[in-house]
Amino acid sequence: MAAGGSGSRIAHLRALIDHPATGAEERATAERMLLRLLRKAGDAAGLRPVGDRTFGRQYDKVGRHADLPEIVAMIRADLAFARTFSAPGLPTELEVSSPVRAAPAAISYSVDQPSYGRIVITIEGVPAEWGWVYDGGIAAASPALQALAEELAEIIDAYNHDGSDTGKRFFGGVRTADTTLVW
Repeated sequence: MAAGGSGSRIAHLRALIDHPATGAEERATAERMLLRLLRKAGDAAGLRPVGDRTFGRQYDKVGRHADLPEIVAMIRADLAFARTFSAPGLPTELEVSSPVRAAPAAISYSVDQPSYGRIVITIEGVPAEWGWVYDGGIAAASPALQALAEELAEIIDAYNHDGSDTGKRFFGGVRTADTTLVW
């Protein structure tokens, strides 16, 4: 990452949070992204250990009694914010590489709760030449699609917890519209 890439993103998010014209929902989303960036800078795994339990970066934002539809709504807001906060190449560009922002414009995302205890992000409209590599006629996720799936998985995991006495809050997954699991 270029020098100042993450630092300028943090400064930009703080300015957005502190600006009096920022709406409540946009401020909340910016706060979640700032917390995610700050924790990512200090903890590459993204999980906070507490005893034998681990908590995702955003766990405290939704609270321990939040239901999955609330978490799904926050994940949707995080994805929309990540995609539109800054366009690549503009002077306000915040980071050298963001898989969500760098994905082709044709790609869209849906965040659903298909069953109790499960949250799935579906990547839709993946261009074949961008998302897939073929080896002997067998398709596999391209490195760019895999990086995107890993970023989306990190967003999901930020709201989760796990531990020997509690188990996971929910099970997350990332797939493409043709139901191929990529994470």
